[in-house]
Amino acid sequence: MTVLRLAAAGAHFGRDLDRSLERISSIIDAARRAEASMVVLPGGALGGYLTDLRSPDPHALPPAVDVTGPHLRRVAALAGDLLVCLGFTELADGHRWNSAVCVHGDGVLGHYRKVHQPPGEALVYAAGERIAAFDTPLGRVGMLVDYDKTFPEAARTLALDDARIVACLSAWPASLTRRAERLTQDRQARLFDLYDCARAAENQIVWLSSNQTGTMGGLNFFGQAKVVGPGGDILARTWAKGGLAVAELDVDAEIERARLVLHHLAERRPDLYTPTDSRPPTAARAPGGRSDGRSGRRASDGTPG
Repeated sequence: MTVLRLAAAGAHFGRDLDRSLERISSIIDAARRAEASMVVLPGGALGGYLTDLRSPDPHALPPAVDVTGPHLRRVAALAGDLLVCLGFTELADGHRWNSAVCVHGDGVLGHYRKVHQPPGEALVYAAGERIAAFDTPLGRVGMLVDYDKTFPEAARTLALDDARIVACLSAWPASLTRRAERLTQDRQARLFDLYDCARAAENQIVWLSSNQTGTMGGLNFFGQAKVVGPGGDILARTWAKGGLAVAELDVDAEIERARLVLHHLAERRPDLYTPTDSRPPTAARAPGGRSDGRSGRRASDGTPG
């Protein structure tokens, strides 16, 4: 029996990289005081996120860093014996990527480039081409970045690659087109929680969800960091303000318990999941008849979900 304390953070990060590192250090210290073995920071923890998802200003983009550079080396040194996942804008091969890393005192253990992108973000970032779990001192871990979690196949790919814990790092704002009076009533906040619980339950894994808080340009972030168990139950959470969601559990025992009677991965029928009609799905139509070409959302709504 190995009981772990796992943490996910809701926090605000802006453009200043030195200030970002100070905040990362503070969150790592808080996770260590909580006796956590792993902490997941938001997307854009180094340098923040975009300020506009409709027409991103090319002169106001987050600073891009090298995955092997001094900033991530500093985070690895701060992490020590903790596993720390964080998101950042990566510059590599002449492109910007919305990336995440999992670091430890030994260096980078996992590196992921966001695969799925909403239309506004696709104007800035190149799309990643690989979804895979990786080994850590706590077992197999996978990472996704915000909008990725709206695609069940992404989390399922990690679960089939034996990930026991999936960290989903987000900079997920409130709806741009259907603003609610209270953030907790926002459509995107509701979907954010729904996806977190569904991805954990359908794959019977532990799910750590982080998110930005506060505002960045025209975007308002609602937090709602959480730890979700393999039955889809929220074990710990934050709300709109910054904070740390911490839960204690035996990951392997909880997964085994969830899969004892119904083992979703073992009972799949992948031979039946390919459509008999091979035509691609019809693209959604935006107002005025223009095709969004990416999802069932209206093209005018640039929010991740």
